[in-house]
Amino acid sequence: MNYDNMNTYALIILTALLLEYFLNLVADLLNLKTLSANLPKEFEGIYEAETYKKSQSYTRTRTVFGIFESTFSLTITLLFWFLGGFNYLDVIVRDLQLGFVFTGLVYIGILILVRSILSLPFSIYSTFVIEEKFGFNKTTPKVFIADLTKGLLLTIVLGVPLLIGILALFEYAGEFAWLYCWIAASVFILFVQFIASTWIMPLFNKFTPLQDGELREAIVSYAKSVEFPLKGIYVMDGSKRSSKSNAFFTGFGKNKRIALFDTLIQKHTIPELVSVLAHEIGHYKKKHIIQGLIISILHMGLMFFLMSIFVTQPGLFDAFFMENVSVYAGLLFFGMLFTPLEFILSLALNALSRKNEYEADRFAVETMKSSEPFVDALKKLSKDNLSHLTPHPFYVKMNYSHPPVVERIKEIKIQKSNYSNE
Repeated sequence: MNYDNMNTYALIILTALLLEYFLNLVADLLNLKTLSANLPKEFEGIYEAETYKKSQSYTRTRTVFGIFESTFSLTITLLFWFLGGFNYLDVIVRDLQLGFVFTGLVYIGILILVRSILSLPFSIYSTFVIEEKFGFNKTTPKVFIADLTKGLLLTIVLGVPLLIGILALFEYAGEFAWLYCWIAASVFILFVQFIASTWIMPLFNKFTPLQDGELREAIVSYAKSVEFPLKGIYVMDGSKRSSKSNAFFTGFGKNKRIALFDTLIQKHTIPELVSVLAHEIGHYKKKHIIQGLIISILHMGLMFFLMSIFVTQPGLFDAFFMENVSVYAGLLFFGMLFTPLEFILSLALNALSRKNEYEADRFAVETMKSSEPFVDALKKLSKDNLSHLTPHPFYVKMNYSHPPVVERIKEIKIQKSNYSNE
């Protein structure tokens, strides 16, 4: 192997991979230092001493596990790279003489399959050891295997045609291939969004219409008060996999739906449940759903445009010790070259997401005419999910798409105070 090929591309990618790993490691270590025996004052009366101690242990365990997993992943990536694995696999696949598109499909498919196999033990340990230890896991081996199988089938049914189209366009469509890929991928995203709530999600969970009663009446009444048309309110069997609670808004257009985890309904009062849904509706009313969709589409456009510049650059292939230049390998290598920009974008998107969460919180409190149900719901959710109440600010900037729950409650109280003074 000729390591003189460590050119500018290789140095950029290697530096980006190591820097991202180092920054995440620093964030994890700083976050571990924030673990404290002192319960935040806002949560007195909510957390029992034993439950708070358990939440600290859960954060520590998940963090250490995450460090080990990311270290393993980086090590395998670097070993495969510098031992010439990308070129070795390319030579083997080319010898099959399947034609350009199917050669690329097999090449990328093998790499994805190997990566999935290597990550499987971590997924098993996370689910059946860590989550089991802390009382969250409800997943049976049968459900776990079924999820893997369905996920694989979905990847084949949805992902393979998209990948074939992208490979073919970059190979044959000329200088505007990136534009055609952008259009195709955008249509694909919109299509998946449209069918997700009615076709994809029911493959993994059972969605039962919420029965008539006080809860349904309260939700429908609130939705009408904020002029939010609902096609359906559903209960999702979240307890099939975990005891953790959540609620979410899905679909768009006439397919708007609200889904409540069955575990959420079991643990919260009706005003608390309505306030949680008010928050989710707030995302819709504040245009956060459309905003996210537009950002995703623009992000793809930028990625495809830059990809068209670098995807067949000889220097990029030299960096990975490749004997041949190909679009399919170029797609993977560009993904690694894109790492620094992707990392910066992820920080910006997380910051935007946290801002949007504050806006949705304010919407919920304003339209509910009271802050208490939502604050109580946030406190219970954090307790039931063993959330870390005092994360380090650097860790939050690196990883959190939602503000820490203590900060959310403080902001709600400030808003309440402002309303009282008006």
